[in-house]
Amino acid sequence: MANDTDVILRKTPLFANLTDVEMQALATRTSRKRFQRDEQLFAEGDPCSGLFLVATGKVRIFKLSPSGREQILAVEGPGSSFAELPVFDGGNYPAAASALEDTEVLFISRKDFQNFCREHPDVGLKVIAVVGSRLRRLVGIIEELSFTTVRQRLIALILRLAQASHARSKEGIHVELTKSHQDLAAELGTVRELVSRNLGRLQAEGFLDVEGRQIIVKDLAGLKREQAAAE
Repeated sequence: MANDTDVILRKTPLFANLTDVEMQALATRTSRKRFQRDEQLFAEGDPCSGLFLVATGKVRIFKLSPSGREQILAVEGPGSSFAELPVFDGGNYPAAASALEDTEVLFISRKDFQNFCREHPDVGLKVIAVVGSRLRRLVGIIEELSFTTVRQRLIALILRLAQASHARSKEGIHVELTKSHQDLAAELGTVRELVSRNLGRLQAEGFLDVEGRQIIVKDLAGLKREQAAAE
């Protein structure tokens, strides 16, 4: 169990360069927690109890509006850490976290992690780098939500998926949406109906074909022109 914990810790960028002795010391301060799909790790506003590291599975970090609309801020997979900021600033969790699938995490209490960073300043510097990267990502989300339409955000997502896809045929580039329209809406900062409506419009305009979660991008150049015209 301890050795397995060491392996998980080494996959986490915060701790990748620790010595064996330091890793062993950290491993003794960690505990394991398992969560089933859709189970909540913590709610927005809960007092911060500590730092989480994803061992297996995926965790989504999100905020809810007063009306119940969800905005996904990040999806963290194996090797990722989260909740670093409230560990240090003393505040509550600024967003909620729930398991996207059956998930196991390592947990380090706030007090233990603070003490470990005092003993190992390099880890504290890495925390700053991770938090800085998250801040940049959040600024990007704010920019998208403030200055682009749902159509533009959806086209940008489809283009990213198309560029990463290796499935091509004479019909076009085959893309599989791994998320439901509801989850896509949460990621794009809108509601499910608008995602479905905009997919339908893009299909009617001849840019793509939609069959459930399967999309065939028929006019990649056209989608790129649409994106460029909106910038």
